[in-house]
Amino acid sequence: MANVFKNSLTNYIGTVGTVVYTTPASTTTTVIGVSVANVNSNNINVSVMARDSSANKTVFIVKDAVITPGSCAVLVGGEQKIVLEGNDFLSVTSSLAASADVIVSALELS
Repeated sequence: MANVFKNSLTNYIGTVGTVVYTTPASTTTTVIGVSVANVNSNNINVSVMARDSSANKTVFIVKDAVITPGSCAVLVGGEQKIVLEGNDFLSVTSSLAASADVIVSALELS
């Protein structure tokens, strides 16, 4: 099995759910970090969702977290990890257009 650390960077996320990371097929991923930065001059509310493709379910990791202008929220990290299977994904939505930048750090096992 190969273990590969990856970063997925997505900028200017807005009011439509945006996929920020998808686990490749035949791979298991441990998400070790999700950081969201507010690049707007107003507070934003951010939601992060995980999609389990095999179970056909989508759940919130965090819903409407408030992030102040110019700051960053670490929504996954430290002791919290998330395991995703092949074709599962994370998506992010913000309350304002083009207002959030996201970094997802992951360990892919294939």
